[in-house]
Amino acid sequence: MASWLSPFALVLCLLSSMASFSDSKAFSFDDNFVITGAKDNFKASPDGQVWYLYLDQRKGCGFQTKQRYRFGWFSMKLKLVGGDSAGVVTAYYMCSDLDAGLQRDELDFEFLGNRSGEPYTVQTNLYVGGVGGREMRHMLWFDPTADFHTYSILWNYHHIVFFVDRVAIRVYKNNGKLNSFFPNEKPMYIFSSIWNADDWATRGGLEKTNWKNSPFVSSYKDFSIDACQWEDPYPACVSTTTEHWWDQYEAWSLDDNQLEDFTWVGRNLVIYDYCKDAERYPKLPEECNL
Repeated sequence: MASWLSPFALVLCLLSSMASFSDSKAFSFDDNFVITGAKDNFKASPDGQVWYLYLDQRKGCGFQTKQRYRFGWFSMKLKLVGGDSAGVVTAYYMCSDLDAGLQRDELDFEFLGNRSGEPYTVQTNLYVGGVGGREMRHMLWFDPTADFHTYSILWNYHHIVFFVDRVAIRVYKNNGKLNSFFPNEKPMYIFSSIWNADDWATRGGLEKTNWKNSPFVSSYKDFSIDACQWEDPYPACVSTTTEHWWDQYEAWSLDDNQLEDFTWVGRNLVIYDYCKDAERYPKLPEECNL
């Protein structure tokens, strides 16, 4: 992978290491998030800066931002469930609706658990107007259960980029025209959650969750956001004004070093791409031609 950082990549590096406030110790979970699911399955470190979501056989847990955003940079550090995690999904995602509505827009990181010793798979997906089916799956080049790693989304009018530790693993482009495949109208909340999905998550549902290993625990910290917070009826910051770094020319495409890393990921770590699934999509979706 590339060994030096461009100015744009340096911005991403700095943002990845920052909390959302200048003093990370002052970050208040209660001021920014609400717990979803079983509240007794949520725990925090004594200083309130690390958050743990527990999954047992009866219930899971999650949290979501109180505010909605449209365009910007969204980042979180996660440490995934260790050991035998088959059937368990840990998620970090954005969604326009609180109840997964039929017309929702959504940007997903989903981490698909596996049997002990087998690698984790990260699945990314997008929904526009309630229509998904845009999955990509990647292997990771590290053990995501051994330590925290940073997972980020850059969202502007030109593209959506999914980053893992500052490496772009997926770029989803807009064509600059009115279309039905790029989410750019609805503001979104940010969510994190853990749940049982052993009907599909591991080897297509062949591997079931071993509840003898519960509770399963995923860990989160260092939520970082630099984005346009939504204000009704329409905040000025959603316009393409280039006032914010995530809306400036350098953020409209990958630079040469990011592209080098992205190409390496594409050659070595992609295990599924819906745009290459001709059996599923005999006529490829329009965005696949970009």
